[in-house]
Amino acid sequence: MTTRNTLARRRWSAVLAGGAIMLTAACGTESDAPGVDDGGEAGSGGGGGGGECAGADGEYLIGMSQANVAEPYRQQMDDDIRAAAEEIDQFEVVFADAAQDNAQQVSDVENFLTQGIDLLMISPNEAAPLTDVVQRAYDEGIPVIVLDRRVEGEAFTQYIGADNFEIGRAAGEYVASELLPDGGTVAELAGLPGSTPAQERAEGFREGIAGTDGIEIIAEGTGDWLRELGQSQAEGILQANEDIDVFYAHNDPMAEGAYLAAQAAGREGDIEFIGIDGLPIPSGGIRAVEEGRLSATFVYPTGGVEAVESAEQILINCEEVETEQILETQLVTQDNAADVYTELGGQE
Repeated sequence: MTTRNTLARRRWSAVLAGGAIMLTAACGTESDAPGVDDGGEAGSGGGGGGGECAGADGEYLIGMSQANVAEPYRQQMDDDIRAAAEEIDQFEVVFADAAQDNAQQVSDVENFLTQGIDLLMISPNEAAPLTDVVQRAYDEGIPVIVLDRRVEGEAFTQYIGADNFEIGRAAGEYVASELLPDGGTVAELAGLPGSTPAQERAEGFREGIAGTDGIEIIAEGTGDWLRELGQSQAEGILQANEDIDVFYAHNDPMAEGAYLAAQAAGREGDIEFIGIDGLPIPSGGIRAVEEGRLSATFVYPTGGVEAVESAEQILINCEEVETEQILETQLVTQDNAADVYTELGGQE
């Protein structure tokens, strides 16, 4: 059977010569992807899909567009997708790393469309710049699974991620109840400003501390989710502020960067550090809590396994999926860090 994916494989061979994309091997012909019905769920017709679902007899090319892999969280997301897809014979996944460049990520998605992908997975670098190209994929009849960071509008098949506002609020409540019940000062290290998790984690945190008198955010820095930038931002904050009780970072690498900056200044014993991600890997936030560098973190699942499960439901089972899949989080402190690490299948 010569289908859209057969032609895509030929185009894909030409792209490989440029060496721009990494592969996870799985299979090799194609079929048209199912779509999204008017109610916003995956189905056999309507916008965001088109053509006949070939089911278990088909073979499918999936494009995964990652915002960047400099963050351990995003590399783990790709690894989770890769491992889950390897269990499904009909799937082949191609990966692209935008390296925090919006224009590059737009180009990556356009390349995927040229290759004739059956389904797009994307974790956008920033919402607004990626909205149009995601809508283009969706309008061309390709199911779109958006991971972790949202785009604007509703031109996607499914969003998978935890509730970042609620995580931010939980972080604020933890600071208010456990770290600063009598008030105190907070320095905040934010993620990439145009990304929805950074916005929501900041807003949620402020709501979480709102009920406690005397807690003040006295300094803010932007670490773009990266440990090195978080560390340099924290160095400047520490130099400008003699009295900081808590560093709240939007992810664990930036929290670790703040810890390193405080350690270099001889102030790590006077400050509490909290982050978000809680990856169950040796360099992740759970171990950092267990080892005493961070006071707490919040588990933020990558959604990689769930994305592959949804792709299987759409492409192979020809079934509908919910428009949103909200993943659960968990507070990690020294009291439960070892147990959570084990429960999540932590790497040794």
